[in-house]
Amino acid sequence: MEMRIVIVGDGKVGYALTEQLSSEGHDVFVIDSNPKVLQNSMETLDVMVLEGNGVSLNVQIEAGVPESDILIAATSADETNLLCCIIAKKLGCKYTIARVRNPEYAEHTEFLKNDLGLSMTINPERRAAREMFRLLQFPDFLKRDSFVRGRIELVELKVKDKSPMLGMKLSDLYATAKVKVLVCAVERSGEIHIPTGSFVLEKDDKITVAAQTIDLVTLIKNLKIRNYKINEVIIIGGSNIAVYLSELLIESDVEVKIIEKDYNRCLLLADLVPEALIIHGDGSVKETLSSEGLQKTDALITLTNIDEENIILSMYANYLGVPKTITKVNRIEYSEIFQEKGVDSMVSPKLLTASEIVRYVRSIDNNTDIAVLNLYRIANGKAEALEFQVDSTIRNINVPLSQIKLRKGILFVSFSRKGKMIIPNGNDVMKEGDLVVIVTSGSHMIQHLNDIFLD
Repeated sequence: MEMRIVIVGDGKVGYALTEQLSSEGHDVFVIDSNPKVLQNSMETLDVMVLEGNGVSLNVQIEAGVPESDILIAATSADETNLLCCIIAKKLGCKYTIARVRNPEYAEHTEFLKNDLGLSMTINPERRAAREMFRLLQFPDFLKRDSFVRGRIELVELKVKDKSPMLGMKLSDLYATAKVKVLVCAVERSGEIHIPTGSFVLEKDDKITVAAQTIDLVTLIKNLKIRNYKINEVIIIGGSNIAVYLSELLIESDVEVKIIEKDYNRCLLLADLVPEALIIHGDGSVKETLSSEGLQKTDALITLTNIDEENIILSMYANYLGVPKTITKVNRIEYSEIFQEKGVDSMVSPKLLTASEIVRYVRSIDNNTDIAVLNLYRIANGKAEALEFQVDSTIRNINVPLSQIKLRKGILFVSFSRKGKMIIPNGNDVMKEGDLVVIVTSGSHMIQHLNDIFLD
């Protein structure tokens, strides 16, 4: 169903949302005070734009907020975003979504969500920190997402030289892994494959594997994937992400060292995360990194505001033999190139935020139980993993999967039935009440579970 969506703020997050939601067929209207960025969005994305202040009552009325389904406030100021949503709700907009970065505001808005008229709040920095923390728990994973209340994991791995998976047919994977797993997607030379059992893995393939969370340790052991504990982490850049990530790491008994150039920010960091070691210095200088023990650390996290600097620092750490690097980026256009040069895990707060909001938009589309419950982009955004609840309106219930005609590039990943997890084969069937996870190539835009069937 096409919806009318107003986006306030045409920065990195706003543009990513505009691009995704307009490509999904929604009527998107963008408000921003900068005419240059609006001109770019209007020309490249073919959307309606309005120059002005999003908190202005007249501007919202001119943008058609009273008749809109959703308003998304994604400016850089929390107060502006909250006020935009309050005004939009008063004008009659059905749903409002605010980007809220300040942790104090985030706590208050969750408490006052109904009073403020907020449908959803999202904190990009906190979301990015959680993603990084999960990657550090299993350092050889390039990416890690969870479904079905954390019971199913989708993890991205690279097939390396001495991997037992090298040259293996996917139908033979169970004999080696000793747990039920499913390879959902394979990225090879920039192309994405939704594979069958006859697919043969090659060196440098990036594979997305689905498995039960409780089986991850066994999977790692049997596939001879390195499994080592991260005891010490160096973070370059004392951003809010650094604060959130440090709190999670310290709680897990990991030693944290933050290198920050701004002296006043160092003083604030010392108050916010007193258990971390705060270093006043330039983390992009070789001598600083050497004196702080980069070669001996278990992981380097680069969180400066400059993508190029983060990438170069991660490449340097990889050259020195640092076991794990995580790189914060806003632009991921060249991620495939850099990942071949030693940048293993990239995390984009912008794309995480956009994906979370798109998931919510799809979940309220038609307001039905068969809308998307969960959505993650995998394989550098070239495929999607989606979670649905099966109800009586779903076709092909109780039909063996091998007999169901699916659209090309669709794969069933897992069923959850009365607390039991199933990694399905062709003999399994969907039943009413199941939680179902599917993977689809990026060429499909799936809003409801029935969209995956050919008949």
